[in-house]
Order: sequence, then C-alpha cells, then structure tokens
Amino acid sequence: MHIDASAVVHPSAVVEPGAVIGAGARVGPFCVVGPQVVLGARVELKSHVVVGGDTEIGEDTVVFPFASLGQSPQDLKFKGEASRLVIGARNRIREYVTMNPGTEGGGLVTRIGNDCLFMASAHVAHDCQIGDRVILVNSVAIAGHCVLEDDVIVGGLSGVHQFVRIGRGAIIGALTMVTADVIPHGLVQAPRGVLEGLNLVGLKRRGVAKADIAELRDLYAALSEGNFRDAARRLAEAGTPGPLAREVLDFILGPSDRSFLTPR
Repeated sequence: MHIDASAVVHPSAVVEPGAVIGAGARVGPFCVVGPQVVLGARVELKSHVVVGGDTEIGEDTVVFPFASLGQSPQDLKFKGEASRLVIGARNRIREYVTMNPGTEGGGLVTRIGNDCLFMASAHVAHDCQIGDRVILVNSVAIAGHCVLEDDVIVGGLSGVHQFVRIGRGAIIGALTMVTADVIPHGLVQAPRGVLEGLNLVGLKRRGVAKADIAELRDLYAALSEGNFRDAARRLAEAGTPGPLAREVLDFILGPSDRSFLTPR
C-alpha cells in the first residue's frame, strides 16, 4: 500500500494493502478502496464509495456517495478472469453510479475517457469504451461492449443495447431505447429510438462552420434514400466530402455487428 503524504484518508475509510493513493487525493468517510486500486492525483471519493477490482481513476476525478466502481461484471460468462476498469481524468461520477470492468470476451478492459459527467444511478457495463466529454443523465443504462464516442449525450432513463456504437456528438433523447448504431452527430428519440435528424444545437455550440453543417444536412438527406450502407458507399465513391461528412461515412462503413438507426 502506498498513500502519498499529501493525501487525506478519513479514519473510518478502509484502504486495503496494495492500493495506491496519489498526491492530494481525498478518501472520505466509510469508503472502501480495494488492494488493486490506483487513485490518481487529487481524486476525491466523497463518502460511502466502494472501489474494487483492478481499477484506475485518473487525476481530479470526483466520485460522489454510494457509487460502486470496479465490482465484477454482471455477465454470467464472467469466470473471474483478470480484467480492468480504467477511468480518465476530471470526471464527475455522481451518486449510485456503477461501472464494471471488462471480460475475456470483450478485451478485458472497460475504459472511460476524460471530462465526462455520469449523473445519479447511471450504469456502464463490462467492456464499454466511453470517449471524452460524454454525459450520461440520471438512470441511463449502457449495456456491455458498447462504444460511445466523444461528446455523446444520453438522456435520462434511456438504455443502450449491447454492442451498439454511438458516434461522436450524437444526442439521445430521454426515455429512449437504443437498439442499433447511431451515426455521428445524430439526433435520436422516441421510446424505441429512431433517427430524427442531426444534433444541430450541439454542432452550433461547438462552433462548427455553417458550410460544414450544410454539407452534413445534405448528406443526411441523401442517406435517407434507401439502404444506409449502400447509400454511404455510393456517396463515399462519388467525391471527396468534408471532414464531418467523411466522419459519418467512415462510421457507417466501419466494422459493426449491428444495423443502424435510420430516419422514419
């Protein structure tokens, strides 16, 4: 066990032998930190937080009461194999959030990016790959093996089916079940999620040029005609699109075991 001299551990907390507590970290009352856990510099566990397994939490991340990180995956195929949960820097992990490590069938690691917000009772299952600046609103459930790229927002009480990919900058409305891949910058809503358009508000907030937004809108209209993959293949072969349009086409033509959410 190594606890940096500048770290603060409450007397009621349990830090098991082997854990590493970084400089300026704070472990609050009644927290439990397992023997394979590494807390980076200035990580704060508020109180009643349980961090187990082979779990690494990046610097300046704050974990709020009753979160449970790194416990065994909720997967009957899991047989106790060595796997990891890696959480990046500057994340905000709110009350009752749960995150599980990976499994042998999914690469043995669940990975969380930087600067994300996980609101109360959100769940990230085994082998998920979560990008930077992702927001999961209250009670969102992300099933195993999902990929959420940078700047994705998932609305409250929504669920994402296993193996689904959600492209960069997409937004999922509240009370939505996402059962297929979502293109970058897509807007999805309805109880059984359908692609309703583009996340225009998000694009504008990120300062995307009007010309690039216009090209994306034209691309979306073209993709709406016929089979998604066939349309994307034709568009990719037709010319040299701008970087955002190319991002969408590459996402559609990339490897995936699932279909896509398509326009109504």
